[in-house]
Formats: sequence, C-alpha cells, structure tokens
Amino acid sequence: MEVPDRNFKVVVIGGSAGSFLVVSKILSQLDPEFPLPLVLCLHRLKHVRSGLVEGLNMKSKIPVVEPYDKDKLKPGVAMLAPSNYHLFVEFDSSVSLSTEEVHNHSRPSIDHAFSSAAYSFREKTMGIILTGANKDGAKGMKSIHDKKGYTIVQKPSTCDVDAMPQSALKLFEPDQVLAPEDIVKVLNGLAGL
Repeated sequence: MEVPDRNFKVVVIGGSAGSFLVVSKILSQLDPEFPLPLVLCLHRLKHVRSGLVEGLNMKSKIPVVEPYDKDKLKPGVAMLAPSNYHLFVEFDSSVSLSTEEVHNHSRPSIDHAFSSAAYSFREKTMGIILTGANKDGAKGMKSIHDKKGYTIVQKPSTCDVDAMPQSALKLFEPDQVLAPEDIVKVLNGLAGL
C-alpha cells in the first residue's frame, strides 16, 4: 500500500450514509501528531445542530471543531463542516461558510469542499471519499484528480452504501481504492514524512 511522498497542505474527507462510523474509526486510530489540517464534510441532518462534533471528539486522537467563517486551517485539527452550511477551502488556508442553495440535495456539499480545496491547493490536496448514498463528492474528487491532487476512494465492498464511491469510480481512476483500515495507514504514513 502506497503512502504518497508529497508535501500536502490539506486532507479533505467526504461521506454520507454510514460514514460517521468510518470517520470515527479513522479519527480514533489517527496518529496524535498528525501534521496536516483535516477537513470533514459529512452529510448531516440540517435541523440537528449538535452531537456530531461531540461524538467524533469522544473517539478522536486529534481535536475536532466546527469552524466559523474565515477560521484558519490548523495542522493536527479536524474541521467538521457545520450543519446546513457549505464549506469552502480558500487560498489563504481559511475556510468560508455559505448558505447558498443545496447541491446534490445536500448542504454541506462534498463537491464544494473537494473542488475548493483542489482549486486552492492543487497537487497538495488529498481527497478521500467514503460510503454514501448519492453522487455528491464524485465531481469534486475528479477536480482534485484533474489538479494532480491525490485521491482515495473507499473500497465499495466495505461501504454501508456504495453509491458515492461508485459514482467517483465511474468518473476517473483514483490513486488508491482502500478499506478504512488502509486509509488510516496512509494517513498515519503522512505523519512520518
């Protein structure tokens, strides 16, 4: 299993149905010295504003926060897109939040998070798409791929719902297709770079 030898600026993870458990597993096994900003864009209930960040923090080896508009990305901190807001990664390593219309029936939109990271950091972006029930994230992952970033798709056979990874796989060939435990190994491999 390959660990890319690259000076990444950000890792963006997107997921929907079934992804909370996968993200919890990744965060619980992540090296506490993880050196990069992590952006989490998960489909969530728009009327439930609390609970997810607290649940992730109970498992995580690094802090998980919900950012405010214009907050800066921080190494070793996971930013979770707030409920009912799109999250965009900006050139100056900040995030911007938006309530513009839903995209692929979703706000936050994984496509927006991935595409903005690709636009801002190009080949220094790592994108990871997890289990989910729609196609949100597929075009954003292709944006990362097209900008020479590094792309990982969760192995469909390990997904609760494989529509999201399969949608990405129909658009392009990612750098790796991995089970969650191998995604953790790649991320922890970045801690040693």
